[in-house]
Order: sequence, then C-alpha cells, then structure tokens
Amino acid sequence: MSKRSWGAAALAVLLSIPLAVLPAAQAAPADHGRRDARTVGYYTQWSIYGRNFVVRDLISNGSAPKLTHLNYAFGFLDEQGSCVSADPWADWQRPFGAEQSVNGRADEPGQALAGNLNQLRQLKARFPRLRIAISLGGWTGSRHFSDAALTPASRAAHVRSCIDMWLRGNLPGTAPGAAAGVFDGIDLDWEWPASEANPGNVIRPEDRQNFTALLREYRIQLAALSRTTHRQYDLTAFLPADPAKIERGFEVRKIFRYLTFATTQGYDYHGAWDPITNQQSALRTPAGDPTEPKFSTQVVIDALVTRDAPRDRLVLGVPFFSRGWTGVPEANDGMFQPATGPAPGSLEAGVEDYRFLKPRLAEFTVHRDNRAGHAWLFDGTTLWTWDDPVEMTRKARYARDRGLGGVMIWSLDGDTASGELISALHRGLTRR
Repeated sequence: MSKRSWGAAALAVLLSIPLAVLPAAQAAPADHGRRDARTVGYYTQWSIYGRNFVVRDLISNGSAPKLTHLNYAFGFLDEQGSCVSADPWADWQRPFGAEQSVNGRADEPGQALAGNLNQLRQLKARFPRLRIAISLGGWTGSRHFSDAALTPASRAAHVRSCIDMWLRGNLPGTAPGAAAGVFDGIDLDWEWPASEANPGNVIRPEDRQNFTALLREYRIQLAALSRTTHRQYDLTAFLPADPAKIERGFEVRKIFRYLTFATTQGYDYHGAWDPITNQQSALRTPAGDPTEPKFSTQVVIDALVTRDAPRDRLVLGVPFFSRGWTGVPEANDGMFQPATGPAPGSLEAGVEDYRFLKPRLAEFTVHRDNRAGHAWLFDGTTLWTWDDPVEMTRKARYARDRGLGGVMIWSLDGDTASGELISALHRGLTRR
C-alpha cells in the first residue's frame, strides 16, 4: 500500500472514532518547542504599517532568542468557513529591502514568497528551535467560526482549507507549496464560542460542543499531514478571561485532549469601555474594586483549573500595551474614579504601547499595588495601566511559582528597542 493510500485509509478509521474515545496521547503530541517554560509571542500582520515593526526587529531588540513560540496574527475565515488572508500584501506579497530583511538581503522581483511569511521563514532558519503558528480569528476575524464548526462536513472543509493554505503553503497567486514549512501549527483565536464579542459575529449555544469537535477534526487531519511530512504540529487556543464565557463556550476537560497548550487572556479585564478607571491585568482583585463581576488573573486561572485544565499547559497572557482614561479626578490616585473618556493614544484612543508610553514617564507618577499585583500611571487627569519590567517580572514569577506552562505576549511590537519587557519575563521565568 502506498503512503498516499495508507494515509487515506488511516484517516477514514480516525474519522469513525467517537469523540469520547479518541486517545489523548494521539490527539495532543508532545510540545517539542518547550524548554523550561514557554514564551509565546504574537507578531501582528499589521505591525509593518503604523507601528513600523518588522520581523527583523525581533532580532534587533533581543526577543527572538527568548521566544519558544511565535503566533502570527491573524488569518481570517470567509463566509464558507474557509481560510483566507486578511492582507495578502502583508502576508506574502510585500518586498522587503536589505535593511529590513532578516537575512540582510533584499527580496528579488518574482521570487516565490515575499512578505511577512518569507521573513518568518528566514527567522526560523536563524532560530531553528522557534515554533511558529498561524493564528486564526481574533476580535475582527471570528465572525464565521460558528458556521465553520457547525457540522461534520463544515468542520472537515474548514480544517482542510486551513491546512492546505497555511501548512501546505498553497497561497493564492503563488506557486504550489510556496509557503510550505513556514508554520509548525495552528492557533485558534475564536472570540468567543457561544458568547458575544465583535458585533456581527455568528454565535450559537451549540458552539461549546462544536469547538471541541473542531479541535478533534484538526487533530485528525494534522495526524494525516504528519504522516506525509514526518513533522508534528501544534494545536493551540486562546481562552477568555471571563469565567462565564469559559463556561458557555468551552468543554475545558475535553479540549485539552487535543490542545498542545492554551493561552489565557491575562489582560483587558477593564478598559475605556468602563465608565470608571480600573486595572487591566492585575494578578489578584484589588481591594476597593467596586465592579462586579471581579476580574483578575487569579480568577481566570482558578476558573480553568477547577474545570480540570492542566496547569502546565496553561500559558498566562501578559500585555505589552496599556489601557487608559482621561478626565479623571485626583481622588485615590485616580484609581476607581469616573472618567470622561479614553485617554489619547498614539494609534488608538484608550490604548498605548509600552514603547510609546515609556518616554512620557516623567509626566506621570507610578503607583503600585503590590498585594494585588498591578501598577498604573497618573498625572492628575489621565490614568494609564502600567505593565513595566517590574510587573512583567512579577507576572513571570507568578506563572513559574504556580506551575503554569509559561507566558504569552500580546503583542511583540509593544516592547522597546532594547526588549525591556521580554527580558524581564525571561528573567522571571528562569531565575529562582
């Protein structure tokens, strides 16, 4: 029997296996990218534009050797549930000059692959232990996940499309397999199964069970791909901070049969959508927080662990950005106070990257809540949440001391030119 026909026969057998009895060991192979702890960073497709942050900058600021995994965000789904590019120019068409290229050579006209994907391929050549995944969905790209996951046929078609495009590397308008080998896995950032998120997203109560079934379909087709490529592939997912969304959308015990690991939303607990100032990434609920329900890292980790998530496969998300308010009175150093609106940001109101906010530090006073584990800046009218190297070290030690599987960064373009934040994470994860 040929390898091709053996793979088809094996796939047919796997498809006939009920979800409840598919072996966990077969479903979730070892995480070969892991060393002592995972450091997972999101590199955003659009960072090459206003943020002027290219893949080569991951080397310049020292991030690349500290990463175990890189998630490239985002691939989208069309109305049929098939994988598509949100920006082909950024993904595989844009030529990079020598000064921006990882290998120091300019892209040539007509080469098989250009854009960010070619730069990621060069990054892997320089750091062969780095595992890179394509992240699907995100806040604006999750509209059609529910449709894709709805039936066995739609799940199979969706997974087949995404594997063909991103893992086999068959990109529209390029030579067959032009991007093969760039990605080592798929990260699902469905925001959120069975819960509202970005307006217009399709949601259904059965999303909870269908998410598990979608992971199973991914594992079946990834196993078949592995038999042809002789490589193992990661399958990861991003999980929400809200325990209610976890309960509605995820069969936590079951999904870890299939996931290599999962990242948690360790930020966006509060933001300018709230009428009063608050923390966005505290480890524990601060005293005096007047809001309900309470959000903190401890809340989300407890919500997952009590639902049987394995600690060593939970990767704690940390923000390389701040959230802010303005029109804030001076009481209580600005915390838990009414605001008139979002603080002005360089690229978006109410949001500021650490690298843009740090040069303005002299304008503000730094306040820390060492018990709750968070910090903020306040100048008498504007308040910014503040995850600096002190707080990154604190978060890394929290992850290490509680036996979590590492840390995840949203997003790598928020760090300084010297990589202050990722260096603090690295120290906190590795030093006793």
